[in-house]
Amino acid sequence: MGRSASHVALECALETQPNICLIGEEVAAKKMSLAQITNYIADAVEKRGNNGENFGVAIIPEGIVEFVPEFSALIAEINELLAGEKTAAFNALPDWNAKYDFIKAGLSADAFKVFDILPQGIQQQLFLERDPHGNVQVSLIESEKLFSEMVKAELAKRKEAGTYKGKFGAQHHFFGYEGRCAFPSNFDADYCYSLGFNAFMLIQYGFTGYLSKVSNISKPADEWIAGGMPITKMMNMERRNGQDKPVIRKALVELDGKPFKFFEANREKWAVETCFTYPGAIQYYGPAEVCDLTTRTLALEHS
Repeated sequence: MGRSASHVALECALETQPNICLIGEEVAAKKMSLAQITNYIADAVEKRGNNGENFGVAIIPEGIVEFVPEFSALIAEINELLAGEKTAAFNALPDWNAKYDFIKAGLSADAFKVFDILPQGIQQQLFLERDPHGNVQVSLIESEKLFSEMVKAELAKRKEAGTYKGKFGAQHHFFGYEGRCAFPSNFDADYCYSLGFNAFMLIQYGFTGYLSKVSNISKPADEWIAGGMPITKMMNMERRNGQDKPVIRKALVELDGKPFKFFEANREKWAVETCFTYPGAIQYYGPAEVCDLTTRTLALEHS
């Protein structure tokens, strides 16, 4: 989950120690191409396969393709191509061949080059129903299938060259719905209750246009501090429906923050070794240090 950030993927990686976890913000910072991401995953699969471990886990955030520079440029052009009433004209075309010609005529040469190497299924997913802002719904793009197909092709080349001796087969699962329907922890319940109660207090005392805020949340709940923040303080300008509009600024994973640095320091080991961890079921009753745990991300940020 997370259309334009990898917070959830990073937290899952910190909790479970998978072999691979892609962080969109790092992909963007390093300007990684589809080919570089493919090779990164294939390297881990090759090392494990050559050690007789033909299994592993990769976590891919749903919005990862937006962070690949060549892909994000393609999505930006598609958003402009179908801005406003152009969407209806595109949808009225009789078949995919007609739509393909429309796309080819409307995209720049560089953007179409990226579009044209994608499997047809992924191409069509880029033109599914738009979100309320007229943008590509990135969550509908099955990026896990895109990368597994590309990794499969890369490993076939390595097998032919004699460097890869393992077997490769991919099983995909989209956890967006499971992520939305999981039971809340005591921390989640306390935090959301506090935000709601604080929102009422802001309304009662006439502080309109404010966002309910609770800080010091790495401490026990009775040490939390409630307050308000002007919504305008969180806004910046973004492109929506072909126009610049003020929206809430995205909170991205900080690559110089402690959670990412901890992940970065350990991922090479996790990639090769089988050292998965299982955080267990949520505990509601018992010692506070067991039942009222914050997220691993928050704990590392305030360690």
